[in-house]
Amino acid sequence: MAVLAGCATQPGMPGDPVLTTGSSPGLKPLIPNGPLQAITPGQAGSHQIASTEPPKELWDRIRRGFAMPDLQNELVTEREQWYASRPDYMQRMTERSSKYLFHIVEELERRQMPTELALLPFIESAFNPQAVSSAKAAGMWQFMPATGKFFALKQNMFRDDRRDVLASTRAALDYLQKLYGMFGDWHLALAAYNWGEGSVSRAIAKNQKAGLGTSYNDLNMPAETRLYVPKLQAMKNIVANPQAFDTELPLIENHPYFQQVLITRDIDVALAARLADVKIEDFKALNPSARRPVIIASGTPQILLPWDNALIFQRNFDAYSQGQYASWTAWTTPSTMNPTEAARHTGMSEADLRDVNNIPPRMLIKAGSTLLVPRSAKMGNDVTSAVADNAQVSLTPEIVTRRTTVKARKGESVATIARRFGLSAPSVAAWNSVGTSAAFKLGHQVVVFLPVKSAAPSAGRSHIKAVKRSTSRAIVKSKKRR
Repeated sequence: MAVLAGCATQPGMPGDPVLTTGSSPGLKPLIPNGPLQAITPGQAGSHQIASTEPPKELWDRIRRGFAMPDLQNELVTEREQWYASRPDYMQRMTERSSKYLFHIVEELERRQMPTELALLPFIESAFNPQAVSSAKAAGMWQFMPATGKFFALKQNMFRDDRRDVLASTRAALDYLQKLYGMFGDWHLALAAYNWGEGSVSRAIAKNQKAGLGTSYNDLNMPAETRLYVPKLQAMKNIVANPQAFDTELPLIENHPYFQQVLITRDIDVALAARLADVKIEDFKALNPSARRPVIIASGTPQILLPWDNALIFQRNFDAYSQGQYASWTAWTTPSTMNPTEAARHTGMSEADLRDVNNIPPRMLIKAGSTLLVPRSAKMGNDVTSAVADNAQVSLTPEIVTRRTTVKARKGESVATIARRFGLSAPSVAAWNSVGTSAAFKLGHQVVVFLPVKSAAPSAGRSHIKAVKRSTSRAIVKSKKRR
């Protein structure tokens, strides 16, 4: 999708309740009275509601904000039947949405946007903030990496704001507002959200040139985009009148599901969930942007917690006295190295280092990469914002080399052999058990390790014999010869 850059992500949205850790000294840890009220099926009424009293159910509030023109065609009917014939899928999807819908509706109303847009994540991701498409779009609003960067959604080794509930919602509504401003039509704006604003603009221009209409139904577009608005219309129709489709919507109270809690220290995800007395999967559902087992306070200064658990976390956090909050920290590689060397530097097993940092086989870690490593008791400082905001693991394929012997020319030394093949003198010396200043006699068989795909220089004057294929852990600097 072609986009313009959006404003920077703010720590919170207007109206979002925020608690701060470290602000309640002397309070004892809270023991929760019980879990949040379970979601139970409830019947939704008609969307034609005349009462001005605040609705008790969020579905009623959504219905009151419907403002888009309806689209009615066979594609809408087909999608209505598709959703209605899959009650288990609808139940999973709508129950999952209960964590996020209130916030989205609040933001739509604050911006005076149609509440049909609150249903768009049903179409994009089935309201799964961890969803990733085959094209690498991520989050419940399905942002591509480049589009996310345009809208200030940070993506680094510690966080991916395309999955963040608050940040991705802000970016999606920014983008939808921009598209509506461009096209003046919500159906075209939605088509552009799916297909790209440039594609929709070109389709409109093509129809104008041909003297054809330029509405959503008039444009020639891919099948996925052609079905996009009918899917949303079908969900709107089901939410407006679930009884007509023999569908039950879960009861979602017209009340915030979560609160923001500001954090001042790096903290393990597992410990944060335990201090909040929530299941780890529920914690991750509200904080899906966390990509590692630790939350870095300088990069992610707030977490989301269920409404009833935010104060529990705050008090338990302040009363915690069992050592450091985080058992992980960041380490920057001083040079390019293989995972075995990095593991030795950090006191980890190679398997653990690969696993926690997502390092595949046969890859080298480039200098300046940030790795997640165990935090020792001596490491008192948390990760800085400079590291947290720019942390990346940069990898390069490990060079596969072949053990080769070459005949030394007259007057050649370790240094000249190294220069001839683009190698380091210490490596050549080590392979031949000589010093770095050693000289070779004419015709001496010198052992070198060369990249498998590298062509031997000066083949007419150098005699190269492949002896044994192996994988060298040493880093070989490639060098072109004239």
